[in-house]
Amino acid sequence: MAIKQDKGLKRTIGLFGLSANIINIIVGAGIFALPAIVAQNMGASSIIAYAFCGILMALIMLCYAEVGSKITNTGGSYAFIETAFGDYAGFLSGIFNITSCLLADAAVSNALIDVLGSALPIFGINSVRILTLFTIFFGLAYVNVIGIKQGIGLVIFNTCAKLFPLILLVLVAWKDVSLSNLSWTEAPTIKQLGETSLILFFAFQGGEVGLTVGGEVINPKRTVPKAIFISISTVVVLYILIQLVSQGVLGESLPNYTASPLAETAKVVMGKFGYLLLLAGAMISMFGNLSGEVLNNPRVIYALSRDRVLPSKQLAKIHKTFATPYIAVILYASIAFILAATGTFEQLAPIATGSLLIVYLGVVLSVIKLRRSKKIDQDGFKIPGGLTVPLLSCVIILYFLSYLSVSEKIGTFIFIVLLSILYAFIKVFNKT
Repeated sequence: MAIKQDKGLKRTIGLFGLSANIINIIVGAGIFALPAIVAQNMGASSIIAYAFCGILMALIMLCYAEVGSKITNTGGSYAFIETAFGDYAGFLSGIFNITSCLLADAAVSNALIDVLGSALPIFGINSVRILTLFTIFFGLAYVNVIGIKQGIGLVIFNTCAKLFPLILLVLVAWKDVSLSNLSWTEAPTIKQLGETSLILFFAFQGGEVGLTVGGEVINPKRTVPKAIFISISTVVVLYILIQLVSQGVLGESLPNYTASPLAETAKVVMGKFGYLLLLAGAMISMFGNLSGEVLNNPRVIYALSRDRVLPSKQLAKIHKTFATPYIAVILYASIAFILAATGTFEQLAPIATGSLLIVYLGVVLSVIKLRRSKKIDQDGFKIPGGLTVPLLSCVIILYFLSYLSVSEKIGTFIFIVLLSILYAFIKVFNKT
């Protein structure tokens, strides 16, 4: 259960950088369409679902805060689970993590091209689409190969750029909010709350990806818990305010604008300029999300190779000049580009949701396991209340797992079986 050390990586990411990294991953393009979808289910009482789901996600992220303050090397969820439960569990969680993120990246990058194509038809041409995807992924790979400062610097810039139109909308639209649009006569049913929370849960997820750079964080025992608190608090407050102003301005017509509810809200309060600003904000948010993914996720590949869970030592190489896992970065960008360009991600999508929830469950269980370990430094952050928060988090994750569709459950099970066979072959290969 000894923690593997990262040799060659530099600790240069501070509290602001790590907080921006987490926020950047969580606040994706989904929030620009989410208010209308949520309003369809719960109307003006949607605010309850945001508060409820924010509390649920906060419980899970508290578990990440505790284990992330103790396991301070690179790898994020994979490193936490592998340290607690060994190579097999680590291998499954690492591949689950990478697969879910690759599929999401392919989907987001194609959505970005679609938005560009709606404004400039040239992006609808397949050759131009593929060239643009190539430029996006390998441009981001280049930035993240030449240094962690450059990679996290781009993430910080993108985070500020995507938050600016959202905060501006909240500030400007507040004067046009009608209190009658926010009033509701009856509380939502448990079923409504559960179904809506399932949708919202995945709008709050992604913070765990931002912790993958643990081996490059300054004073992680203090920085990680603080960054999680700052980022989750920021996201919850921002999401609630966005729902309030969009509901308060558009009222009962909000569910009619499922494609771009925030842009429609901005059009009402700021005119055409506001509409275009929020559409641009959505594109910036998509690009920012991709920049964060290409920064963080190659480090999971690096960690798998570092620990010999993957048989190739090459993937754990650190560039002598730039101090980055450059081969892992290039490999990740290449796979993401292929999935995006070929459309393969659409066939693999059913395994993404189940895989992610299982990784969450593994991290929560790691908290319980590592509290008993004498080989782990127990001086880091510890969740108050004993096992209350980890056990509640387990119940929450199992609840969401029960809501998966049949295809998602079958796809996840088949994926686990295939990965188990692959793991057995890797163990044999390593021995021989």
